[in-house]
Amino acid sequence: MGVMKVQKTPQYFKEFQVKYRRRREGKTDYYARKRLIVQDKNKYEASKYRLVVRITNKDVICQIVDAKIQGDIVVCAAYSHELPNYGIKVGLTNWAACYATGLLLARRTLQKFGLDEKYEGQTEPDGEMYQVEEDDDGPRPFTCVLDVGLVRTTTGNRVFGALKGAVDGGLDIPHNQKRLPGYDPEEKELDAETCKKYIFGGHVQEYMEMLQEDDEDRYQSQFAKYIENDIGPDDLEEMYQNAHEAIREDPSPKPTEKQDSYPDLKKKKMKLSQKKDRVRQKIAAYKKKQAAAGGDDDDEDEDWRMDCVHPCDLDLSAAGRGSEPSFGAVYLAVGGLSSASARSFTGALAPRRAWATAACIVNGMTAMGIMVS
Repeated sequence: MGVMKVQKTPQYFKEFQVKYRRRREGKTDYYARKRLIVQDKNKYEASKYRLVVRITNKDVICQIVDAKIQGDIVVCAAYSHELPNYGIKVGLTNWAACYATGLLLARRTLQKFGLDEKYEGQTEPDGEMYQVEEDDDGPRPFTCVLDVGLVRTTTGNRVFGALKGAVDGGLDIPHNQKRLPGYDPEEKELDAETCKKYIFGGHVQEYMEMLQEDDEDRYQSQFAKYIENDIGPDDLEEMYQNAHEAIREDPSPKPTEKQDSYPDLKKKKMKLSQKKDRVRQKIAAYKKKQAAAGGDDDDEDEDWRMDCVHPCDLDLSAAGRGSEPSFGAVYLAVGGLSSASARSFTGALAPRRAWATAACIVNGMTAMGIMVS
């Protein structure tokens, strides 16, 4: 019987499986992503759209994304930094701004697919649970699923503000009322008035009024942009109502102003001669400062240090073989070095086992007032 080669050794079963890059970076939940993008086999090549909502410190990003083999394709996008075009100049990351951004994305997407006139959505938001109904005579509504990323889906989270805006804008997104603000888990009912208050910034209005009464200084600092734009607590509801109307009138993206040329902010690399000249200028400025302070003795010591031998010029080839630089040469060399340079120079000698030379350097550094650790 011939010898059989073992194909699967113990090392085979101990190979480490490296995770995906975005999982290692903590950016993508692939367990959730697989269930969001997987498509039925009898719907081959049919797009499965996702409403991707991401909230940063200064912006709200809403996108309609289609997953392809080549990667994710962004079909349409809307950002909260576009809201100033519609009258919302402040508070671009609160719940009401998320709702307006979701509404803008919905109207823009339906306009792109020619469904904006067929599915208008909830033209007058009242906070009630709303779901787009399919028209028997016309095309079906644009359907997508919500992708919240790594956000904890707590009741009243801002991602559900974008969801509510997109649904009221005419998109068909499977959801329920349990995560909207105003939902009571005990009674299992949604308080529509509370949800409507969030849509029109009522919670911000209450907070502004509270600060005006209790802490005027904090109100002045926390709502400085509101005061600068002459926006008070009583102006918020009208501002958001006008913004919703403006979004429905024209949701198309507005091109930004482009300049003919932009300043080059990249720092240019200095030449060696420029670096040396910069060092000379610093030395001259330091000497001038010391002379003005009456430190003539310090200037002489500084000149002595600058004229000494640099460690790179020492012959250390024989170090570790019985011969080593003299104490005076090392003392002079270390005197012209900075603390960091002297430490690195000492470390460079250590691998050569030139312990005596290193001791001389440490003594020289200590004598010159350089701390050695």
